[in-house]
Amino acid sequence: MRIVLQRVKEAYVAVDGAEVARIGRGFLLLVGIGRSDTEEALSFWAKKIPELRVFPDSEGKFNLSLRDVGGEILCVSQFTLYGDCRKGRRPSFSSAAPGPEAERLFQRFVELLSQQGVPVKTGVFGAKMEVGLVNDGPVTLILER
Repeated sequence: MRIVLQRVKEAYVAVDGAEVARIGRGFLLLVGIGRSDTEEALSFWAKKIPELRVFPDSEGKFNLSLRDVGGEILCVSQFTLYGDCRKGRRPSFSSAAPGPEAERLFQRFVELLSQQGVPVKTGVFGAKMEVGLVNDGPVTLILER
């Protein structure tokens, strides 16, 4: 599982020109599901992400979590995180989970995140999406397990 986490002031997803999800302060998660991903990895990140202390306190130090600031999550599936560009000029996506399995695991990840008591919105799995954001910081983390 590969996740690009971006701390945002706001973020949205549109499909075919129509907005399907929008959040205010929180995290935009770009989520790639790999062939070997398990429920254990999904559960690990679903529990950890809302607790990551990457929001500033009154002294500007990273001491507050998403939960502490009342933030939201926008979760977007992105198989291209498994693009391997080491050979040739066209990425290979052979390490990404096949569509139906990736969709099942992505939906399970969203469900597990939602169980953590934070608002979670999503894009549309498999759709060509426009993703917009105002990165806050910028703060961008790459999470992998």
